[in-house]
Amino acid sequence: MEMKKKAVHMTTVHHPYDPRIYHKQCKSLKNAGFDVTLIARRDPKGNESGKAINHVRLKTYKSRLKRMIFGTYDAYRKAKAINADVYTFHDPELLPAAWLLKRKDNVVIYDIHEDYITSIMQKDYLSPFAKRVAASGYRQIEKFFTRDMGISLAEKYYKDTYPEGVWILNYPTVNKSFIEHAPAGEREDRLLYTGNVSHVRGALQHAKIPVIDPSIHVHFVGKCPGSLADEMKAVAGDCSDRLNIEGIDSFVEKEVIEERYLERNWLAGIALFPQTEHYRQKELTKFFEYMNAGLPILCSDFPVWKRFVERHQCGIAVDPEDDEAIRAALDYLKHNPEEAALMGQNGKAAVMEELNWQAEERKLVRWYKALLNMDAPSNRKKEILADESGS
Repeated sequence: MEMKKKAVHMTTVHHPYDPRIYHKQCKSLKNAGFDVTLIARRDPKGNESGKAINHVRLKTYKSRLKRMIFGTYDAYRKAKAINADVYTFHDPELLPAAWLLKRKDNVVIYDIHEDYITSIMQKDYLSPFAKRVAASGYRQIEKFFTRDMGISLAEKYYKDTYPEGVWILNYPTVNKSFIEHAPAGEREDRLLYTGNVSHVRGALQHAKIPVIDPSIHVHFVGKCPGSLADEMKAVAGDCSDRLNIEGIDSFVEKEVIEERYLERNWLAGIALFPQTEHYRQKELTKFFEYMNAGLPILCSDFPVWKRFVERHQCGIAVDPEDDEAIRAALDYLKHNPEEAALMGQNGKAAVMEELNWQAEERKLVRWYKALLNMDAPSNRKKEILADESGS
């Protein structure tokens, strides 16, 4: 009987039960017959028993510098001891460790979650010159370390920077509870935001909504720094009692977020982000999650976002700085329940038919097997990779 191929996923930055790493990639590979190990820090809440994936724990460092030095070395040491057939790493700081793990008889994959170049260019504490130097330096370092590695991309537009990369898009998992979910009763005057809460993700724009429309409650489900939560409540002022923030200084697990989607008949899912280069080109993961739950989307009118909601007829895009436009969009959703319901149905249908993790899972598994020469002879590998990258 042939031994299972060993697959290791490594992260020093992300939560051990990160939706993309743990719930999608690790579980998909395990279901496909791989022997999967996750190397990541401990769960801060200690919820580690009964998990489906073998978890090799790293020490948690409060200092970023210590994490980057000692955490990276610890991850490398523990990964090397496993002697895996394929290593997948998820953080730029692991580039040197991943490079050291690469051998002629194994595969190493860099899974790119973020547009790190654009992120560097947004650092307010750096001068324009320092940003350009840092971005250029990072790209050269990345190119050096990722030679002979596979590149997987969570976003379509990353292809502009990584033309050799393979799309493994961060679409939602369609499960039975969402398929069968049919919201009961009338839509409530409540908006839902899921995922990490930050300034660049529209925290203050969203906090202002109850001031724009005093009938609206806004619920946030995702990690939010305590200092930012205080700032949001200050923005909401006398309407701060209509902000519900779940996840202050605490990671919110995927299962909890899914429960929140299903427990109310939400008016819409929101993503009113301010103008930043980092998000203008992204198709947000939360778009697909809102659609999966049958929620209309209320988002910023960035050209990519506006085209997306218009193509799928699943929401409304408005200027995030225009209070009157936001109020008008909310009024439309409240006073046209049939149209709002249709937006939700359109989005759900798009996810069910096309924009789902199940489709990406097949690509992921097929790609891994091609890289390892498990299913296809080597002369077909390029053909498979080209097909799975969408080229």
